[in-house]
Amino acid sequence: MRITGRCLCGGITYEANGPLENITSCHCTMCRWQSGSAFGVTAAIESASFQWTTGVELLSSYQSSSDASRMFCSICGSNFGAMEEGKMTYLSLGTVMGDPGSLPADHIFVGSKAPWYEIADGLPQHDEWPPSE
Repeated sequence: MRITGRCLCGGITYEANGPLENITSCHCTMCRWQSGSAFGVTAAIESASFQWTTGVELLSSYQSSSDASRMFCSICGSNFGAMEEGKMTYLSLGTVMGDPGSLPADHIFVGSKAPWYEIADGLPQHDEWPPSE
């Protein structure tokens, strides 16, 4: 499955081949601050299948933890997700053009969710990281 995406201003585009996995709605404080919303929706991406197609010179990053940097457009601020060890590992679903081929499976870090937002979709909720399978 070919997935394409872009930022708000269209200066940066990307494509990935293969399915998006582990789509989740994250309610942690960092995802709320970065998204400017009640939560961020991300998907795990196989880094070898991901490539920036235009505008790589417009990419900016913020090292949000010791092992991850959050990627965004330096012009419009669109949030692309996270890179670990220089490889794209999590993709922000809001930048995907068209159907991503999967739906969100759960909500994580609901222990720190915005108090003004009520989760009402019936998906599983986890106070922190979900238990390993």
